[in-house]
Amino acid sequence: MAVLSFTDRGIYCPAGDFFVDPWRPVDRALVTHGHADHARPGHRRYLATASAAPVMRHRLGDIPLETIAYGETRRIGDAQVSFHPAGHVPGSAQIRIEVGGEVWVISGDYKLEQDGLSDPFEPIRCHAFVSECTFGLPIFRWRPQAEVMTDINAWWAENAAQGRFSLLGAYALGKAQRLLAGVDTGIGPILTHGAVEATCAVMRAQGIALPATVPVTPDTDLKAHMGALVLAPPSALAGPWARRFGPAATGIASGWMALRGVRRRRGADRGFVLSDHADWTGLNAAIRETGAQRVFVTHGYTAVFRRWLAEQGYDADIVETAYEGESLDTATDQP
Repeated sequence: MAVLSFTDRGIYCPAGDFFVDPWRPVDRALVTHGHADHARPGHRRYLATASAAPVMRHRLGDIPLETIAYGETRRIGDAQVSFHPAGHVPGSAQIRIEVGGEVWVISGDYKLEQDGLSDPFEPIRCHAFVSECTFGLPIFRWRPQAEVMTDINAWWAENAAQGRFSLLGAYALGKAQRLLAGVDTGIGPILTHGAVEATCAVMRAQGIALPATVPVTPDTDLKAHMGALVLAPPSALAGPWARRFGPAATGIASGWMALRGVRRRRGADRGFVLSDHADWTGLNAAIRETGAQRVFVTHGYTAVFRRWLAEQGYDADIVETAYEGESLDTATDQP
């Protein structure tokens, strides 16, 4: 039984007459999380987790959004639906869909390492699993978050000792808050770009604890904050916004920093390999833990990863979608 079909509007469940993360306007959209490539405007009805809702409303306005708790089962048409933690960013979910005893899971974006902010990834047993593979190559293997934070703290402390700002590029939803919660705030103050601060404000309002930050505005006295860590979207580091800081070192936190040459092409002094997506080991572990024999891979190194899965005995296919995964060249609220 095909629980899902793959259309030019998005992933569709005929039994429930709904789409998951559709990229064109539809009547009913179930949304895995608030990043712009998954949560898009124009749908008539939305369903997402209660913890993803504040960011979605912040981004999309007064949308007709219904919420659901993790693990809560809801019947939509002839389908049984539930949302489960994906570990990607706060509020992110995998969506379990059961029709006639057949269970399919759409993972959205996910990671297995606990980041201290997101509800940890929960393996869901299923017959078919739709998996991202943004970093679906063996060269992508992440170091533990604590080790990366230690490197960032040492870099920041050295810059501060020399009277320089530390400008760190990180996406406004998810990555920036993960960094904010993980760095050593004893080193100095933390300044934020407007896009980062706006998302932090939304998360604070829903009860997510984050350290104090100083929003950068035209009136901010930067001299009073010399040596600060400055969190901004990667796109802001190469523009006039960043030049106001004068003496500064620049860094980028992204999984793409694992590729030689990417940091240099982006004009950053340092690259820190930190991603909100699963690495090669994580992708394989997640798929294995589902028990699924059929796997659909999307957005990333799909051809390579599909071939690898087929060699491991899976019935693997590629699904073409409009999702972007982690990119250094997309909008400021990407992962």
